Amino acid sequence: MSAALPEVVPPPPVSVVGIGADGWSGLSGGAREVLREAEVVIGGVRQLDLLPPECAGVRVAWPSPLRPAVTRLLAEHRERRIAVLASGDPMFYGIGRALAEELGPEALRVLPHPSSVSYACARLGWPLEDTEVVTLVGRPASRLAVSLHEGRRLLALSADASTPATVAALLTAQGFGPSRMRVLEQLGSEAEAYVDGVAETWAHAPGDRLNVIAINCRASADALRLGAVPGLPDEAYEHDGQLTKRHIRAATLGALAPAPGELLWDVGGGSGSIAIEWMRTHVSCRAVSVEKDPARAERIARNADRLGVPGLRVVTGPAPASLSELSGLSGLDVPDAVFIGGGLTAPGLLDACWEALRPGGRLVANTVTLESEALLAERYRAYGGELTRLAVAHAVPVGGFTGWRQAMPVTQWSARKPSPPASLPVPGDRT
Repeated sequence: MSAALPEVVPPPPVSVVGIGADGWSGLSGGAREVLREAEVVIGGVRQLDLLPPECAGVRVAWPSPLRPAVTRLLAEHRERRIAVLASGDPMFYGIGRALAEELGPEALRVLPHPSSVSYACARLGWPLEDTEVVTLVGRPASRLAVSLHEGRRLLALSADASTPATVAALLTAQGFGPSRMRVLEQLGSEAEAYVDGVAETWAHAPGDRLNVIAINCRASADALRLGAVPGLPDEAYEHDGQLTKRHIRAATLGALAPAPGELLWDVGGGSGSIAIEWMRTHVSCRAVSVEKDPARAERIARNADRLGVPGLRVVTGPAPASLSELSGLSGLDVPDAVFIGGGLTAPGLLDACWEALRPGGRLVANTVTLESEALLAERYRAYGGELTRLAVAHAVPVGGFTGWRQAMPVTQWSARKPSPPASLPVPGDRT
């Protein structure tokens, strides 16, 4: 008779305890008990200092950078009872996300505390569901620009004490100088403090590094209006003439059909308008803009920063050669959509873009030349999709009257890659 295999005992779950600026006194009885029983407590130095001596476990401070250290520290102490301290709600821009991705949700026991956002809305009387939150912790302040609309209420999570002045300068530069700003510090503690002012006249000295900025958006009279849908005014972009114009841009984004979390390759970026407006549709949308001209590539980056999507990746180099830098990466880097705005006649470009698409992905190509139009017509006959001619005319003065001035018509081919993957057929071949 064979010996019974020893029972495998799984390691204890990792407890993730949210703690606020009020420290130990603000924790529930259950959270306190978890911290008392923990053999190892991991957290930031500030958070660890909030614990009383009765929490006798070994205290381990997160190093910087934090994310690469998560795996190592958890592995070192995996057989012990671990508690991880987090600011406020661990699953709201907190360490809970990294732990869930590393260990899996089933290996965690999360005990949340009210977040700074909950405290801020409670103090301001703002409905949480109607308040947009933008984190600037470890991220460029320019991310705030995409959320600026007349009458909106925003909460910006500050990186440090200097963030309010940075935000005030950004609001003023974006035409939202009249916006009211309130800085709420040390929320939930006995040291709560508030500073009030207007962005364009902001003169307050830096206060506490733990702060949230409440913004009542007010646009100045001469501010350029930027809507929430594709088709921003052409004046919103710095460009040298290489710009997909407003009405064509709106139609192109409609054909590309961005959805949350999707990735776009914008080939022949020009001024970056297609990639920028793709990313503006949702905070999780991602894009890569490929542009061979270095000056234009730098301009794309400036436009992206000013229009609130500094995360746009710009690759400088000719297509299709530069596409090799993007292909062969992880599944997250396979494009859901590709837009070709220039260089269609470059040998192999169209095929390379099609092959890069994930099954079900969309390809949209625009052109104004007869040579490229002929190429798109061949692809349409071979592969289907939609072939569209877009024509726009603008009213202009004609002497003392008004007439129409026709812009160059744009031919657009859009197609969806079938599933399972298929190679782009040779034009004229229907086998």
